[in-house]
Amino acid sequence: MDVTPSSGSEPQPSGLRAEVEDPPRGEHLNVELLDRAAELARGYLAGLRERSVGVPIAPDALRAVLGGPLPERPDDPKRMLERLATAVEPGLVATAGPRYFGFVMGGSLPVAVATSWLAAAWDQNAGNYVSSPAMSVVEEVAGTWLKDVLRLPADASFGFVTGGTMANFVGLAAARHAVLRDAGWDVEAKGLNGAPPITVLAGEEAHVTIYVALRLLGLGVERVVRVAADEQGRMCADELERELRAVRGPTIVCAQAGNVNSGAFDPLRPIGEAAAKAGAWLHVDGAFGLWAAASDELRHQLDGVELARSWATDAHKWLNVPYDCGIALTADPVAHRAAMNVTAAYLVRGNDDAYNAYDWVPESSRAARGLGVYAALRTLGRSGVRELVDRCCALARRMARRLSEARGVTILNDVVLDQVLVRFAAPGDDAVAADQRTRAVATKVQQDGTCWLGTTTWRGRVALRISVTNWSTTEADIDRTAEAILRCATEV
Repeated sequence: MDVTPSSGSEPQPSGLRAEVEDPPRGEHLNVELLDRAAELARGYLAGLRERSVGVPIAPDALRAVLGGPLPERPDDPKRMLERLATAVEPGLVATAGPRYFGFVMGGSLPVAVATSWLAAAWDQNAGNYVSSPAMSVVEEVAGTWLKDVLRLPADASFGFVTGGTMANFVGLAAARHAVLRDAGWDVEAKGLNGAPPITVLAGEEAHVTIYVALRLLGLGVERVVRVAADEQGRMCADELERELRAVRGPTIVCAQAGNVNSGAFDPLRPIGEAAAKAGAWLHVDGAFGLWAAASDELRHQLDGVELARSWATDAHKWLNVPYDCGIALTADPVAHRAAMNVTAAYLVRGNDDAYNAYDWVPESSRAARGLGVYAALRTLGRSGVRELVDRCCALARRMARRLSEARGVTILNDVVLDQVLVRFAAPGDDAVAADQRTRAVATKVQQDGTCWLGTTTWRGRVALRISVTNWSTTEADIDRTAEAILRCATEV
């Protein structure tokens, strides 16, 4: 092929003409557009601490400014960005702020936010090593550091998924493979039709995501054997032993590290020993409770966690990285990989010893979720994670003390972690009246906007549920929140 430069007067082959044409519309504005996006983001974050929390807005109000027919013609990107920021503003909830105490949601560390901006610009598919060697190694290192912080076996396999639900799904998928493999059945090849039946045992207070995962895995919800729990929601180990004695065949036990209401931990050592004796796979749902392993003061709550065969946690909850970032880990890498592995002729694996995420998670096209974990752990270090967990738990205890000093307020749980359950009753209130009063206080608090918290039902009683997991929450935020809750209670 002749590659001699031609004069400008000669016609160019159509394949070369694209090299000298103007770039696509809007490309010249990339730098300006990114600067404006960063400016808008900084403005939001700058006002986050004092932002009203959870201001309600009707869906129609948002539809009116965000909806309508799809435009026929392109819009200016910068103008669209500014309009979008203005339109969504009333519907943004300050979940990343220091006084949001609902749903066990952490915030996002500034370094993790900044890293996520870089990740979006890099636009890497972290599904395998070939598509992004850098992100593959970042996730490999992040997973290794996580096992260290969580004090889990160094040879455990891991994968970064969307959240706690999918972390439970992956762990239980590995469990399903292993218990059926040991019974002589290849579930990935043959499916569940004709397979030996699997018995699943879970505590009465098991989190709903366990049941979502079991449903997705075809193991059913109604077939789960519910094991009795004590007044704090901890599975009763002696009841588990009794139930296991009646079970034959493939068996999975689901335990919990950090009850979503009380924060309590199942007694993992006796549970693990009972599961091992019965030849059952033990899975631990530790969406936020596994992070207690980083604390010298709280680590005893996880005694026996190493006896499990799989674990699930969520880095957004307590490591405070941006959504979404669940982690599944297993002590049986062969079962884990067999349950998740993807193979196809076109999938080039690259280096034989490289970490390929699609061997361990359900997605092939995926963001590098471990990048935020890497950034957070690198900047916090072991001591920083320990301080974060200890401080949040101390703040939860402070909240419980402040509220319990008021007349008519009862703390329903032992505050062993970051969860506080609060109930309100006036003299003469029966259980129904106290339920109504507690709901009314919650509604008033949500309308007030100083903080946000929701209600739950605990042991048949309505309670306010307060979760303290945000890196930016201070003692002043706790005191301000307690004052707002008590003020709302008197108004009710």
